[in-house]
Amino acid sequence: MTAENTPSTPHGSAAETDTVENAAATPHQVQPFAELGLKEDEYANIRELLGRRPTNAELAMYSVMWSEHCSYKSSKKHLRTFGKHTTEAMREKLLVGMGEDAGVVDIGDGWAVTFKVESHNHPSYVEPYQGAATGVGGIVRDIISMGARPVAVMDQLRFGAVDHPDTARVVHGVVSGVGGYGNSLGLPNIGGETVFDASYQKNPLVNALAVGMMRHEDIRLGAATGAGNKVVLFGARTGGDGIGGASILASETFEEDGPVKRPSVQVGDPFMEKVLIECCLELYAAGTVAAIQDLGAAGISCATSELAANGGSGMHIHLEEVLLRDPTLNAGEILMSESQERMMAIVAPERLEEFQQIAAKWDVEAAVIGEVTGDGRLTVDHHGERIVDVDPATVAIDSPVYDRPYARPDWQDALQADAAEALARPESAEEIAAQVRALISSPNLASKSWVTDQYDRYVGGNTALAMPDDAGVLRIDEETGRGIALATDANGRYTKLDPRSGAQLALAEAYRNVATSGATPLAITDCLNFGSPEDPGPMWQLVEAIGGLAEACETLEVPVTGGNVSLYNSTGEPGLIDSAIHPTPVVGVLGVFTDVAHRLPSGWQADGQTVLLLGTTREELSGSAWSDVVHQHLGGLPPRVDLEAERSLARVLIASSEQQLASAAHDLSEGGLVQALVEAVVRFGTGTRVDLAAVLERDGVDLATALFSESQARAVVAIPAEAEERFRALADEHGVPVLALGTTGGDSLEIDGLGAFAVGELRELRERTLPRYFG
Repeated sequence: MTAENTPSTPHGSAAETDTVENAAATPHQVQPFAELGLKEDEYANIRELLGRRPTNAELAMYSVMWSEHCSYKSSKKHLRTFGKHTTEAMREKLLVGMGEDAGVVDIGDGWAVTFKVESHNHPSYVEPYQGAATGVGGIVRDIISMGARPVAVMDQLRFGAVDHPDTARVVHGVVSGVGGYGNSLGLPNIGGETVFDASYQKNPLVNALAVGMMRHEDIRLGAATGAGNKVVLFGARTGGDGIGGASILASETFEEDGPVKRPSVQVGDPFMEKVLIECCLELYAAGTVAAIQDLGAAGISCATSELAANGGSGMHIHLEEVLLRDPTLNAGEILMSESQERMMAIVAPERLEEFQQIAAKWDVEAAVIGEVTGDGRLTVDHHGERIVDVDPATVAIDSPVYDRPYARPDWQDALQADAAEALARPESAEEIAAQVRALISSPNLASKSWVTDQYDRYVGGNTALAMPDDAGVLRIDEETGRGIALATDANGRYTKLDPRSGAQLALAEAYRNVATSGATPLAITDCLNFGSPEDPGPMWQLVEAIGGLAEACETLEVPVTGGNVSLYNSTGEPGLIDSAIHPTPVVGVLGVFTDVAHRLPSGWQADGQTVLLLGTTREELSGSAWSDVVHQHLGGLPPRVDLEAERSLARVLIASSEQQLASAAHDLSEGGLVQALVEAVVRFGTGTRVDLAAVLERDGVDLATALFSESQARAVVAIPAEAEERFRALADEHGVPVLALGTTGGDSLEIDGLGAFAVGELRELRERTLPRYFG
């Protein structure tokens, strides 16, 4: 309910409060800007902007808003590349693009979908459960702020070596946090990734994606307009958790010998967020609010400055009106706090009573903490003393933009020259079979059911496909069956070998996975996880990846709607080959169905159907799962990128779904053909017998290469006998090579010349791996 406001207690005497007047009178006072993450030249820039030194509260605001996490100061220059590669045709379905809390696309019939992926990496290393939980909560609030009802989440997780002593701590906490928060919200978790690699040992990646639905007319943007409108803070009370999180946790590396800079991680309450969702949606539906902004990184500092700057207006805040969990917080801490489950609304005075009634209905506390002005300034008073007086645009929009030096690392050439194609390959049937078993039971290719079984994938009743299928599929319109598909992908090994190609391959795989489900790819979101931008090598990786991804988006005609950049994922001496994580550009692709009833699962379900291989197999083993599992090797060049082949393959897969020619489809990616076949037979327990002789002859490869190569633009499909001729004609029309591999049926995967693998054995091999390490 709406609480009676209990003013916060002044922290320290009036004489100790650093007011704007005091700041102007004491220009030489030493301030701890470096401890707050600001560089010396940034601090000098702030003084120049203000014409004086900043107050302590202003210093806190600028420190969080000019941090890497909030300002994108190292990547902003390069992110503009996406706009240069966005054509008018790509904008046709784009209702809201980059720059808002989340992008919005038109999926037809008056429906719009908003989706976004973000990182919560560093907090999830410090406190895995809360770091992951609040990562989910934060991205869900981004969806709410656009006016949408959240309908699903996904997670993209990367941990250190599976057998490292610290990995279990992080894994247990993160998986429990993602599941505990998402399940409590009643949102299905429909897919994602779980990867183990030593490069992520001290820098795990916890990326979270959320998707929401709305009608076109319900889209909302975060801008404070209308002088005299009230600023209302509602939701959870403000506490001391997460203070400085954006500037310190997300924007600095964890150096072993450096000073400890680990303030408390945010603490989440999913049940508060659940009522906050319903409260916001009712406020929108009633027309009670002019705008709503979520409070995430940088808290009140971010929400007030962004709302005021986006609206081209001004704002005055009475900071003592903020409802506090901890009355000892000082003004700077209140401004910087990243306490969760909070929103800020702009409300016309005549709608304020209505707002309070709706908030009370949902048992949500609310307090009027200020008003919109027309003077173009953001001012903050604390107990009658002016502690902030700034141009909000200088805080939220006009942050520094760096042109960081970047250079191809000295070790890159040697890495690429060390090709996996030169490694010894198995020749005998026994050797190949042993490597198949080793591959499919390795941590990255084994079943992730230990993780996904902790998530509710079907709550809400609109999940049509979920893990372990290639894409998550949701019904949006229950009457027509219109729906969406979502897939996320990234391969840090590929991107380490070639950042430009690696980013393109991440897009290609997610695009292919969406098409494999039968949906038409429409738009993307991305989360770019890289090392320190102050190290020229990781900065080069970032620039190359952005350029490659932008070009690939233009070729595939899928616009970037928004996303996130996570930098400083580094530990160790700069310049070395292992000083940072594998560069990991996570790409999420959204596709649309006219009717989700035509979706394609990734496993065989019926006997007697023809299994067809689409695409061409080449000798491409560098960066592969085989080279990693069998040889512990990383080197060479990743598989060839062929975006036109990807488009052609996608057209065939989508048409086969719409025309109901295929009964199942599975893309080929990590682990190659053998991994796809294993997953297809294990999915529903229907076996298959295949003969790869035609593949060896046509593509000029040996059996091991045919099984383990990770050539792109490939898929396997199961086709009923009566539809095979029509399917082949469809593939020929689009220039997609087709070969018959065999027929579905039985209870084993039988590979001619190699022997039979019982479905039960394959399932046991795949499902026992993660429990062996994590219980």
